[in-house]
Amino acid sequence: MRALPPESIPASPRPLPALGKAHARRLREIYRSAGWPCQDPLEIELLAAGLLDRVQAPSGHESLRVTQAGVQLLASTLAANRAAFSAHEALVERVALEMGRAGRIAWRGLALRAQVPHDDAAEPLRWCMAKPDVFSIRNTSVATYVDPIVHEVKVRRADLLGDLRQGAKRSAYLHLGECWYVLGCDAKGRCIAAPEEVPPECGVLVLEHGRLVVARTAPRRFRAGLPFGVWMALAKATPVTGLDEDAQALLGSPPPDGS
Repeated sequence: MRALPPESIPASPRPLPALGKAHARRLREIYRSAGWPCQDPLEIELLAAGLLDRVQAPSGHESLRVTQAGVQLLASTLAANRAAFSAHEALVERVALEMGRAGRIAWRGLALRAQVPHDDAAEPLRWCMAKPDVFSIRNTSVATYVDPIVHEVKVRRADLLGDLRQGAKRSAYLHLGECWYVLGCDAKGRCIAAPEEVPPECGVLVLEHGRLVVARTAPRRFRAGLPFGVWMALAKATPVTGLDEDAQALLGSPPPDGS
């Protein structure tokens, strides 16, 4: 029997690449569209993994269809995203309530115009829209005593590492006030990062046994107050409610002497 030449022997299949967020994003795009092919490496990997099928139309045009395995991947990704979002929102709510108990006024979901500092005085000022998870100030009528604090909440390590690479975003937070990172736990109950991984100009809070614990304090800096634009944004926004329920109940109570 004549042996086949080496070049005609089919190579053993290589293991498929690990599927990541970009693959899931492309699957969602194809699922919500007409499925026109892009013919790029991402599409090749999805086809090889059996998450996409080629569909030939009678006209000869080819389109893509998400397979049942692809739908299962989209469903599991959606469930994971919902779980992470719920964990994130729960921790944001926890931080906001803790700020209220500390005598501060807290807001969630603010969009604040902040300056991005730089060292070159010849360059024009740079501004961005900062969206901290929690922004709080002291409950005071003295502008120089407001002590603004930004809390950025992270419950997934990948999100934290991606955020730490954005130096301009962190600089904008520091322009607004003291900046703290709040680190949640993974599925095994472990903190998603060590405090040393967060830049030293920021404080670190970690969730331990259901309690928020200070892992590292933020450096103290003197601030003359808040920019006028931030005051206007706070005036238009609604702070976190439910922090003074006991005090509000006393407003309708009779005085202690019964008069």
